[in-house]
Amino acid sequence: MVAFLEKKLWFPDPRTYDRYLDEGLLAVGGDMSVERLKLAYRLGIFPWTEKPITWWCPDPRGIFDLQRLRISRSLAKFIRKKVYHCTFDQAFEQVIRACAETPRPGSWITESFIQAYVRLHEAGAAHSVECWHGDRLVGGVYGVAVEGLFAGESMFYRASNASKVALVHLTDHLNRRGYQLFDVQMITPVTESLGARLVSRNDYLSRLKAALSHPCTFGGDEAESGREPRTSQPNHPQ
Repeated sequence: MVAFLEKKLWFPDPRTYDRYLDEGLLAVGGDMSVERLKLAYRLGIFPWTEKPITWWCPDPRGIFDLQRLRISRSLAKFIRKKVYHCTFDQAFEQVIRACAETPRPGSWITESFIQAYVRLHEAGAAHSVECWHGDRLVGGVYGVAVEGLFAGESMFYRASNASKVALVHLTDHLNRRGYQLFDVQMITPVTESLGARLVSRNDYLSRLKAALSHPCTFGGDEAESGREPRTSQPNHPQ
């Protein structure tokens, strides 16, 4: 059986809790307060539903190797054309609402989730990358930053390549700021095409422990929003 949470700010330890159900369901209940969400991400746990609230630590886990983003020649060429421009933390709520409106199987971003993550953003722990075509928001990514961890939650696009461009800008930004771990939870066709891969739960938790020992700040929003990202990664196809 899973753990049932009450008001106490607590989670079972994913390393020692051996009663997982359904590929990583760890606990049920509690709330999505800023304090509980921060604690969850520090432990490698994230919420997935809200009626009831369920907390997960899946095995395997999707990550990006920050130094090995796979950027195709066509995507690199598209980025260099500067069709879009990206900003950071300029339209967080617009991004998360656009992600919620994107049709996908098992969509979990309810109004309660939106409000919880907006509060987390206001507390300085959740961030967004916006991809613009002129003054139109055409793509974006949002996630949670804790020390040297960035946990990507969701992304969307309304124009060709927009979510990929946002993701490339985000990865470049994380590298520049010294982040150690880019968690994407689950692999999708888009993230897989960019080099996301699966690691075991134990491997992920070891990487997370190391990342938490490298304090980082997301910051630099306006200073770096106009910077062109690096598009020649170590495994860039030739």
